[in-house]
Amino acid sequence: MDKHDHNKEQKQHQAYPKVGENHSPTLLHFMKKKWLNSWNGNPPGPVLLFVGSLVALIMSIPIIYVIWRSLFAGKDRWMRLLDGRIPELLWNTFSLTIAVTAFAVIIGISLSWLVVRTDLPGRKVWQWLLALPLVIPPYVGAVTYIIVMGPSGWLRDLWRDISFLVEWFGQYPLNIYSFWGVFFVLTMFTYPYVFLIASASLRKMNRNFEEVARSQGLNTAQIFWKVNLPFLRPAIGAGAILISLYVLSDFGAIAMLRYVTFTAAIYFQRSSFDTASASVLSLVLIVLTILILWIESRTRRKSHYYQTSNTFREPEILSLGKWKPFAFLYVCCVFLVSVVLPIAVLIYWSVIGMGMGALDARFFGFAWNSILVSGLAALLCMLLALPIIYLKSRYPSGLTTFIDKLSYAGYALPGVIVGLGMIFIFNNHIPALYNTFYMIAIAFVIRFLPQAMQSGEASLSLVSPRIDEAARSLGYPPWKVMFKVILPTILPGVLAGGALVFVSSIKELPATLMLRPPGFDTLAVRVYFEATEAIYHLAAPAALLIIVVSVIPLRYLLKKY
Repeated sequence: MDKHDHNKEQKQHQAYPKVGENHSPTLLHFMKKKWLNSWNGNPPGPVLLFVGSLVALIMSIPIIYVIWRSLFAGKDRWMRLLDGRIPELLWNTFSLTIAVTAFAVIIGISLSWLVVRTDLPGRKVWQWLLALPLVIPPYVGAVTYIIVMGPSGWLRDLWRDISFLVEWFGQYPLNIYSFWGVFFVLTMFTYPYVFLIASASLRKMNRNFEEVARSQGLNTAQIFWKVNLPFLRPAIGAGAILISLYVLSDFGAIAMLRYVTFTAAIYFQRSSFDTASASVLSLVLIVLTILILWIESRTRRKSHYYQTSNTFREPEILSLGKWKPFAFLYVCCVFLVSVVLPIAVLIYWSVIGMGMGALDARFFGFAWNSILVSGLAALLCMLLALPIIYLKSRYPSGLTTFIDKLSYAGYALPGVIVGLGMIFIFNNHIPALYNTFYMIAIAFVIRFLPQAMQSGEASLSLVSPRIDEAARSLGYPPWKVMFKVILPTILPGVLAGGALVFVSSIKELPATLMLRPPGFDTLAVRVYFEATEAIYHLAAPAALLIIVVSVIPLRYLLKKY
């Protein structure tokens, strides 16, 4: 036993009456003993615990409020929605989620395999080029494809001008305002979730297993299906759950392409001031989200694929041979439709917009509003994440685990539900802040606090607890140790988390639409409204600026994966 453990044991012995001493056992002593035991004899200070618990409670209140409100919406409203509205929304939402997830997984896995494991020309450059769709919000992608493929789009004009197309095939056949339009847009801008995670897994795959399989007579295709794919299942599952949750929560692309899922229905019910129906639909969507998370956790628990070899050898680069031109063409086509075409369209309309004076004081006012609320949200997230990650790392217990889980409540759910909960709370209980931009910033904190927590937690895991103990021995309380000793050490990770929150907040659309005060528009809101009115020369510069700012987290993701 080292000196630290001896001192801890001595303090615990001093804290409780010994057997044989003249102290009658009391409820207070029993509760104190239980409390210390739950923290392994090292409880956090009351200030730190109170702040951490308060933050977790704030994170979960909007969701709890929505659930509570929906339970008292009335039997008639429930029956009316269950009879017609909810079955239709379930079909629309589930069919879209399954289709997008399946095809995005196929595209992501195939691209990662070609880039990481084959002699594809320019494979090193493709590793980051194919991740670029992550910086384009799907609602921005929807705007560009409405411009290209819409009823008044470029393709329609081209079709009309080429006479034999009309003679042979009739009128312009593409309808972007359909299930297939939404499916195409969401697939093209979500496949990088799988591409990045699968690429990281493929780079860590041990060549030894493939050589053993090859010695058994298996060819390359059989090795992929029987050896590589099982090892990729965790990466596929992680990417699929991210895509599924994104499709469930997306509002912008779905609303722009006039397709109705739960998120769009909740927003439109709220816009018509039927908050009770909106809360009922929100509860169903919450149940769907929890169901998907539960299925994913059950699948992951039952599936275990380990690489148990004692030696690691980098995977072999396979020759594509005669398939190289086709593979290169496939990669180029995906890059063309997911990156080149959208950005080219935005640049084209931005140039027109600048020529027409789009970059005026009004535009910079929208940009300032975006920076204001996103910067405030990033600052709050950096401050509020600290007590939670510090409690979880330095004072592990059932209570800190519960606080940590509560803090993720808003992250797993759509922005429309968070916005709806915020409206209920501030309108009824905190009217002084209702219809102010502070509501938007708080909603961003609820949505994106876990991004700051994950980044800070990664940095804190590299700091030895002995540093905390040395500061405590000098008489510092836990909260002061956290701010004066630990924060300067993990500051780069905290700032990286703040940058992620800032960029995610700038792109957030549904919560901003629901909570913005009159006359307070952000870049995301203006993209939505200008594109809806087909004023593309005003929408494009704002969309392009959002993309440029969104490059910040891509560097972080590429370093991580």
